[in-house]
Amino acid sequence: GPSEEFSITVSPTAQVEQVDDIVVCDGINVEEIQFNSTNANTIYSWSIDTAIGLDPLTGTGNIPLFEADNATNDPIVATVSVTPSNNETDPSLACEGSSMEFTITVNPTAQVDPIASLDLCNGDNAIVDFTTSNGGVDSVTSYSWEVTGDDIGIPLLGNDNINLTVTNETDADLVATVTVTPTYTNDGVDCTGPSEEFSITVSPTAQVEQVDDIVVC
Repeated sequence: GPSEEFSITVSPTAQVEQVDDIVVCDGINVEEIQFNSTNANTIYSWSIDTAIGLDPLTGTGNIPLFEADNATNDPIVATVSVTPSNNETDPSLACEGSSMEFTITVNPTAQVDPIASLDLCNGDNAIVDFTTSNGGVDSVTSYSWEVTGDDIGIPLLGNDNINLTVTNETDADLVATVTVTPTYTNDGVDCTGPSEEFSITVSPTAQVEQVDDIVVC
């Protein structure tokens, strides 16, 4: 009898190229994350397990630009899972492939704890150890500082803690303002935070004028 024909279409296993892990600072825009495949007609479904400023936490296609958000003192690590499928023209026949995962780490804003002002005498040591509430296993917070106002005998710029001798050769108090800026470093990414200010007041060495000897009856 007459023949009949039909076709068998075999789609390849869906595939998505690996995306490198991303590390950003709080408040920084994360550019659109584009997914690619060696296959044609691939669609992508993705989900994020932790809130980092992207809403909603699931979607299809590329991940759109968003502003990274981390209101804590520690890094937030979100895992992104991407599942590829092909045959976009007929979703009922789509073939899913293995999921691909990568992470987006949002570092916190760098922070330095408030510093009490210092009242010192000429020749004293100004000792200031900066501290922070920021955390993270492999993170570090560094500090840079700048001195403005009166000259109290210490450098105008410096890094990390202060342990310097102050001077005042005048006959009045000298007041310098120190501005400290913290930088939080995690996974090779530096995040700068708001500065803190404190003052160092240096009093001159106390002095009394000589009084002539007195002889009386």
